Amino acid sequence: MVLGRRVVMESSFRKNLPWVTIALIAANGILFLAAECTGSTLDTDVLIRWGGAYTAYITEGQYWRLFTAMFMHSGIRHLLNNMVMLYVLGSNLEALLGRVRYILLYIIGGLIGNYVSYYLEMKAGEDIVSVGASGAIFAVMGGVLWIVIRNHGRVRNLNLSQMLLMLGFSLYFGFVATNVANSAHVAGLISGFLLSVLLYRKPPETA
Repeated sequence: MVLGRRVVMESSFRKNLPWVTIALIAANGILFLAAECTGSTLDTDVLIRWGGAYTAYITEGQYWRLFTAMFMHSGIRHLLNNMVMLYVLGSNLEALLGRVRYILLYIIGGLIGNYVSYYLEMKAGEDIVSVGASGAIFAVMGGVLWIVIRNHGRVRNLNLSQMLLMLGFSLYFGFVATNVANSAHVAGLISGFLLSVLLYRKPPETA
């Protein structure tokens, strides 16, 4: 009987793991290591070679870079900061939205963030190489924010005060830092919030 209970608990634990979030982190990590093996991810030439969002190339029709840039990072610190945020927020959003809707929000929000950043750079006549999952992570943040609001300010281990504090610090450090695509952050945040409004279905309340 004890063995049976242990098997059920282990099966439930595996089922409840945030597999999509883990897969996204693994994909980012693998691509980072692969790029590092060919040079340095602090080198713009390496970032372009591995799919960085280079304004000039996107304008020429290489729109796929808006997607691949979401999985590239410039330096280990950039990667680790984003992956910690992704795990904390993504594991919660995956449980709340479900895996399919979660990955849709992540990808669409990230693409919108990268496109807005590219569009503004193109209009300004700037040839910039942009990489990172930040736009998609801000989309996840926006998605979680809506769900917290929808659940009267608290859901799982998150509350509205925590979310607003996290959001405020994230935006602040983005704007005071150099070489940060803040337009991708803001666009990702707004698109994630709106996508969550469309995708999230609040479970019926029990007595």
